[in-house]
Amino acid sequence: MDYETYRKKYFVEPAPPARFQFTGIHGVALFYEDYEAAVGFYQEVLGPPVYVEGDGTKSWAVGDSWLTLLRGSEGNPLGVEVPFVTATPAEADRLQAAFIEAGGTGPEPTDQFMGVPVRYCPVRDPLGVELLVYCPLT
Repeated sequence: MDYETYRKKYFVEPAPPARFQFTGIHGVALFYEDYEAAVGFYQEVLGPPVYVEGDGTKSWAVGDSWLTLLRGSEGNPLGVEVPFVTATPAEADRLQAAFIEAGGTGPEPTDQFMGVPVRYCPVRDPLGVELLVYCPLT
């Protein structure tokens, strides 16, 4: 299917009016019961956190947003997908490979439609959280 066919099939036309004037979502917070294991995994790939508060909050700057890990007491996040948007398709491939090398799992990268054409590089972290590494191809 080409992109124009995809748009006609899945997008609502005309688009419904926005109810609020958003500028984006400025971060993701994940609560982990196995906090040390989660911090170790993300630190191996992203390097040391840039924000540390006490012994239960660590954050990494991801572009103009934040990934924050918090100490939780009731399991690890489930039913969550954390998007990482890269500057180039090659950088998406490289980030996915780094997550997999650090203990994550994921299929080979592919090009897909996700609202727009993207380089699609999903990963599951060792604790079961879905990470979506991608780069728009337009």
